[in-house]
Order: sequence, then C-alpha cells, then structure tokens
Amino acid sequence: MQQYKPLFSDPPHSGTVANSQACLRMGDLDEIGDGTHLLHFTMLGLFSFREMTAGSAIDFWLEFLGTLGLVPDHVTIHPDRLVEWTPLYRGRVPIVPDPECMWSDGSISGYCTEFYKDGVEIGNIVNPLGTCIDVGFGLERLDMIVNGTPQVDALGTLCETVMTIVESGYRPGNKEQGYVLRKLLRRIHKMGGTLDHPFFAEEVERQKRLRAKYLRLRDRHSEMSPNWWFDTHGIDLSDIRENMEE
Repeated sequence: MQQYKPLFSDPPHSGTVANSQACLRMGDLDEIGDGTHLLHFTMLGLFSFREMTAGSAIDFWLEFLGTLGLVPDHVTIHPDRLVEWTPLYRGRVPIVPDPECMWSDGSISGYCTEFYKDGVEIGNIVNPLGTCIDVGFGLERLDMIVNGTPQVDALGTLCETVMTIVESGYRPGNKEQGYVLRKLLRRIHKMGGTLDHPFFAEEVERQKRLRAKYLRLRDRHSEMSPNWWFDTHGIDLSDIRENMEE
C-alpha cells in the first residue's frame, strides 16, 4: 500500500490498479508454525482511488472467491459501518460486528471488512479516507484452504524465508532488511535448527563472540542500557540473555 500513498492522498486522481507483492511480516514471527502465519507470503492487492466503491469491491471479491469455489464462513464489519455496509453483502455471507475492523498506517486510515474461512482471515477490504479501496488477500492462505496445501513447520518457514531474502540479494547487517535477516538466522539457531549456508555459520560464530564479549564487559558496564550495548558493541541483550538462560 505504501507505494500508492501519494495517489490515495491526491483528490483529483482517479483509477484502479492490481498487483501481487511479496510480503515479510515480522510481527508474525512468534506465530509461525500454527498453520496460518507464514511470515513470508504473497499478497494479492487491488487499489482503487476514488473509482471503485466499497460495494463494488465486495462484489468483485466475492465473485473472485466464487471462481475458486470458496464462500467465506462469515465477514466482519466495524459497528460504525454496520448499517451502511451490511446491505452491500445482500445476504450472501453471514456478518459479524467487530470493533477491530479499523486500519491505519499512522497517516492514512479507514474502516475495513474482513473475510474469514475455517477460522482464518483470508483477506480484507479497507476503505482509506472513506473514498478509496485497498484490498489484500493472502495467496498462500487461499491455496491452503482451496487445495488443502499443507504448511511447513516453524523451522521450515524460517529457513524458507531466510533463503528468499538471501536470494533477493540481501546480506546480514545492522539495518533494515539486513537486520531482519540476521534476526531470523539467530532464531533458527535458537530453535535448534540449522541452515546449509555460509551466512548461518557466520552468524552462529558471531553470536559466540558477542556472548563472550558481553561476559567480559558486563560487570564494568552493568548500569548501561540495552540501547547502549547495541549501539556501542552491536550486542542485542535480548538474544544474549536468552542464550545464557538455555
């Protein structure tokens, strides 16, 4: 959605685009392995700038899901939009009020309606600014439900995600994607897994060195904050202390 923010915020602009994007959602890191959270996934998106209405977006996606033989078990709508949006479904799907059906990135926000199947959210339609449409459906979740595709375990998901990031040209580092990659490598090691790649071996050795450095310096700098340890020595105390407790 971020790439389209200028268009959402440009009242004279009108139009609709669709795409598929590779997404990495680190907020799901502790949920992977439950069969629904995949960490790295493909998002099918539809973005309309003052062209499609909430009703036409609902019609479009229900028709699309119908081509897959998939009918949602229910949808959710924010209570503030219940009276206005319920008729848009025309009795085709059960509706459940949900006060959590709001979306915001800090500068743009809107009410949304979410689609559920087998207890899993498979997609949503957001109404940014009340005039635009932002639709997202997870391809792998749809595949899982429609084709019964089994999901890999947590370690398998981590390893697949790491290799996807590496194959995209990123290297372990202290910023942005590099830091995410380094964090995932540490998580694989912490879970007792392994990865046949030099980056994994390098990170395991790096963690050993950082742990030894922390043990050598901790009494001298016991009053220093976690930010100081990270900024000065590159030591993430949460990882170091977790390793020491094992």
